Amino acid sequence: MPIHVELVTQEKKIFDEPEADMVLIPAAEGEMGVLPHHAPVLTTLGFGELIIRKGKAEERFAIYGGVVDVRPDKVVILADLAASSFDLDLEAAEKARESAAEMLEKGVPPEVNRQAVLELRRAELSLRIHRKIQTSGPIMRIIEDENSN
Repeated sequence: MPIHVELVTQEKKIFDEPEADMVLIPAAEGEMGVLPHHAPVLTTLGFGELIIRKGKAEERFAIYGGVVDVRPDKVVILADLAASSFDLDLEAAEKARESAAEMLEKGVPPEVNRQAVLELRRAELSLRIHRKIQTSGPIMRIIEDENSN
């Protein structure tokens, strides 16, 4: 029996896969693997990489906080922010990282400092995921087969 996975942000549903084999979740307390029939869990998300596997294919997402509701047959990820690894902009992430690091070096007011730290963490996560994908080889996306009906 597969597991249904939904990834949602405040703006929209990012991803919906009714027949995933496994989900690796960046929980606040560490990475958590979820298979079908997992015990129910409600936990917070940290900054990290969400991986959804189906057969030999997988989807990867940069997750920036939120909560996850794990049930035996379904995982609902309510992310504060999320981006598909296929949509990560390496150039923009590098510029954001440099800008945030420069702001932190100069010293800025506390309210700006917090935002700069968040931008730096987001950019570093995007870059880390991009490098990981480059070194691990090609990743197949989970795409519904139109002929499977």
